[in-house]
Amino acid sequence: MIKVSDGAKSKLSQLMTEEGFNAHEDFVRVGVKSGGCSGLSYELKFDSQQEDTDKLFEDNAIKIVVDKKSFLYLVGTTLEYSGGLNGKGFVFNNPNANRTCGCGESFSL
Repeated sequence: MIKVSDGAKSKLSQLMTEEGFNAHEDFVRVGVKSGGCSGLSYELKFDSQQEDTDKLFEDNAIKIVVDKKSFLYLVGTTLEYSGGLNGKGFVFNNPNANRTCGCGESFSL
């Protein structure tokens, strides 16, 4: 399961609307790919097509899909949003990560 903080929910809903997606019907696709300074990096995009191998979750009124492979790396993760002067944007608070880079966009297990 992937959780969505209140701040992330607000920003995701806003961005989905701006990009022509419907937050009540479409979803956020979260994934992991090779790369980044720590070995693995996060992917976040909007989508309206669900694949057969995707896992679908809903938290805080946001639908999230994760492919099977990425799910193993993301179990228990909370998606947060940090704005303001020193804000980073979306932050993955991943309890499975042993090491993360300074920017918070990549990790290793």
